Parts: sequence; structure tokens; C-alpha cells
Amino acid sequence: MSRKNDYIKTRAIAKNIVFDAPTDFGDLEITINLSKPEKDPKAIAAARNQKTNTYPLSQLAIENEGYLGRLGYPARSNHRVIRMTLGGEPWGFQYSPYAYFSEHAIFLLAAHRPMAITQRTFTNLLEIVHTFPHYFVGSNADLPIVGGSMLAQDHYQGGRHQFPMMKAPVAREITLPGFDDVDAGIVKWPMSTIRLTGDTPDSLINAANLIAESWKQYSDETVDVRAFTDGKRHHTVTPIAYRKGDQFVLDIVLRDNQTSDQYPDGIFHPHQDVQHIKKENIGLIEVMGRAILPARLKTEMQEVKKYVLDQPNEMKDYHKAWADDLKATNDFTADNADQIIDQAIGKVFARVLQDAGVFKQTADGEAAFDRFIAQL
Repeated sequence: MSRKNDYIKTRAIAKNIVFDAPTDFGDLEITINLSKPEKDPKAIAAARNQKTNTYPLSQLAIENEGYLGRLGYPARSNHRVIRMTLGGEPWGFQYSPYAYFSEHAIFLLAAHRPMAITQRTFTNLLEIVHTFPHYFVGSNADLPIVGGSMLAQDHYQGGRHQFPMMKAPVAREITLPGFDDVDAGIVKWPMSTIRLTGDTPDSLINAANLIAESWKQYSDETVDVRAFTDGKRHHTVTPIAYRKGDQFVLDIVLRDNQTSDQYPDGIFHPHQDVQHIKKENIGLIEVMGRAILPARLKTEMQEVKKYVLDQPNEMKDYHKAWADDLKATNDFTADNADQIIDQAIGKVFARVLQDAGVFKQTADGEAAFDRFIAQL
């Protein structure tokens, strides 16, 4: 119904550019989203604390259902929300108008409460995949820089899609004392991810909560990991739930939103040299290996292509260092230029995810990850 009445913008979605890019972490999914404006991470953080008396309170408020719109705010007259109870509270289930993947769904709290990752989050996520075993569901982190763009309203995202991270294997198994019925391991993934698998939801919930609460307090100065600076909390997680046959899976991704003089946008955020491709917050969907890149890249990559082929061009200056490196390491022809540039974008996205990983894929990083696991 949502597709037929043009609530889900199938024609706009069809124009998005989508391709896979091989990397050391498997094939990543690259999308250039032509219908989504690029957001500034600082504006996202500021919006979290912005007081508003307007109606509806946000684009994720349940009151959007049937709203006729106004100047500067979209109409939602063809929008419908299915009511459901989750964790004893009234929630809503809806689809996303600009679906990033198949059956992109949003689960939103009926009450207006800011996002918070707590034990209730893990309980709710597993309850959702119990009800919808063919869907994944996850929550963005609840802090700016490492969180999503809608921190003021508690909500989750889900849908019928298997992301690259869900296909990634466990690199090494770990033991969580007291959780004999939970299989745990560190995932072979650029972001620091602990995978919990089992058929007892309560055990998975408690194991996930142990990890999340411990991470909120955990620091390791040797790898720039600090839970607090000047009393300000920096640590949270991005949790994702899905089913594997009869078993439940919870992937817990460790996040840190510190900034520094060297990395004013975020120590564990895309660094300056890759922001010509991606500068926005790395939210839930990208954590899982599907890049949501800005529409500007469609035309900008055509100018990069002209540049590497030594044709007249209007390439943006911020692409020059990257394009020069591509020219120096590839023999470009009119036939292969698009493919080389696409694969190079994939490598940049892999680097973006590595920047966002708190424990790097180095000897020091893996040793630091082991220290965190040991103290659990």
C-alpha cells in the first residue's frame, strides 16, 4: 500500500546509484543517495538539544500520520503507522519513504523520549526479531558524532536485507564467564564488533548489557580510548539484532565520540582526508557496510573521471589529492575509468569504517581489544 500510494518514493529510489565494492572485509555496498540531503555532524549534535513547540515534534513523531504539511515541513497524508506494544510500551511500525534497502522499516516510540541505549534497548530489539524473524533491527548510537541524525526521538531501524557485516565471519572466539549458553566472538570487521549468538534471549540481553555498561566506563589511553573527559561521557554502542535459523544474534559495535585538536570532527569519525567522499556521522546502516553517500558525488565523480582521463574538467579541489593518487596507480582508459573510480570509492568507505573503529586492525589495536574483553 505504501508503495502504491507513493508514500514510499519508488521512482526517486530507483534513481539512486548502487554498486558493490570488493574490500578486505568482503563486498561493501555503495549507494549514492540522490534523494537525501547531506547533513553536517555539528548541526545534528545541536538539533538534539533544540527546544521546539512546533507540531509534529519531529519527522519521527507518531503524529506525522495523516499530517497535511506546511511550508518547510512535508505532508504525510498518505502515511500510516501500525501500532504495536514493545517492552510494555506503545510503539509504532512504519516504512521509510526513502528506503535505503528492501522493506526499510522504522520502529518508533509513541511517547517523545530521546534515544538511549539501555538494557531495555536489547530487550526490545530481540522482541522485534522474535515477531519479525525475517527482518534485522538495530539502533543508532545515542551520542552525537557516532549516532544517527534523529537523536531526539527513540526509534530503531530494520528491514529485509542481509548486510555485509551480517555475512562477516567471527575472527576469533571469546569467553564471557557466566554466559555458557552464549557463543561470543570478535567479528572480522573494520569497526570493533562483538557478536553474541544463542537461543536464550535473556542471556543475550544480559551479556549485551554487560558489554555496553562496561564500555561506558572503560578507558585505554594507549589507543586514545577515553570514557570521559571533563565529566562528559563518550562511550556507547550500536546494537544490531537478527535471526540465524532458530538462534538469535546480537552484534554490539563499540563507539567513542571524542574529538581532539588533530581530529576536531571526531577521533573515531571519518578523518579529514576521506571527507571529500563522506563527512557525515557513521550511523547504523553504514556501520553494517552499506554506504549512504551524498548526491553531489554523482556529478563530481564525472568530473573526476574527466580529470583522470586528462580531459577538460571542473573537478572540485577537495578531490585532487585522491584523484592524483588514482592517476599515479592506475592506467585509465575510457572503458575502465568508471569501474576503477567505483572500486576506489569502496576502498574509501572501508577506510571510513576503519577510522570509526575504536580498536584498529593492528597488533596494538587487537591487544587493546583483548584487554577490554579480559576485564569483562
